[in-house]
Order: sequence, then C-alpha cells, then structure tokens
Amino acid sequence: MIYRRVFDYPWRFRGMLDEFERMRQMMDRLVTETEGAFPIARAGVFPLVNLTENKDNFFIRAELPGVEKDDLEISATSNSVSISGERKIPQEEEGARYHRREREAGRFSRIITLGAEIQPDKVEAGLKNGVLTVTIPKAEIAKPKQITVK
Repeated sequence: MIYRRVFDYPWRFRGMLDEFERMRQMMDRLVTETEGAFPIARAGVFPLVNLTENKDNFFIRAELPGVEKDDLEISATSNSVSISGERKIPQEEEGARYHRREREAGRFSRIITLGAEIQPDKVEAGLKNGVLTVTIPKAEIAKPKQITVK
C-alpha cells in the first residue's frame, strides 16, 4: 500500500531507473567523445611552499616531486623570490584510459614576497628528495639589532 502511494505504480519506478541509466550512458558517451576538445581550467602545478625565517635568513621549502634541477629557474629581487619551472610527466601508452588523474604536468611559477629587504646576490638553493630549499639572507638593515638599555 505504501509502495503504491509513494511510487504510484511499480512499473513507473522501474521506468525511472531505466531513464536514469539511459541518461548516465548518454553523459558517458558525451564525455568520451569530447575528451580533449575543450580546454579545461585546472588548479595547475603550483608547488606547495613553506616560508620560515630566523634572525639572519628566510627559508623557502617547496614540494617539487619529479622536477629536475635543470627544469627550475630561481630569481631574486630586493624583497621577493620567484620560482618557476616545468613538471614533466611521461605520457601514457596509446589508448590508455584514466580512472583517476590528480598529477598535473606543465609550467609553474610562484612569486614569494618577503617582509624585509634581502641580499639577492647571496641566495642559495638546493634540491633533495623532491624538496627545493632556498636560503635567503636578510639585508643588514632588515636584521634585528640588539639595543642595550643604559
């Protein structure tokens, strides 16, 4: 009795399920046929960055798994550091279908503005185990000075 009140008749409920399945198949076909036809905005391949400091230096640590040091460009100005490069991911074999695609390839660029003057000519960088570490010395004028009370 309740079943008939909610769904009117048993065959209408089954018809609705068939219609949903038909719509799902049409959407699958549409996505498959138009794959790659339209550019899709993606989050990009921006590296995740931590910025820390002590009294003498700023430290930037960026996660760059799979990026070679030759594919990186780092530049510094009086109060900012720019990290750019390219993440390359090998192509899958012809006809491979993705079930999940979370790793992106492509060019990336980050500009990190620092809260003080730095010494751009003394910036050092190292890449180890997919983590880029950039050590940025502060300018003398930006370093805290100890003042004695008289």
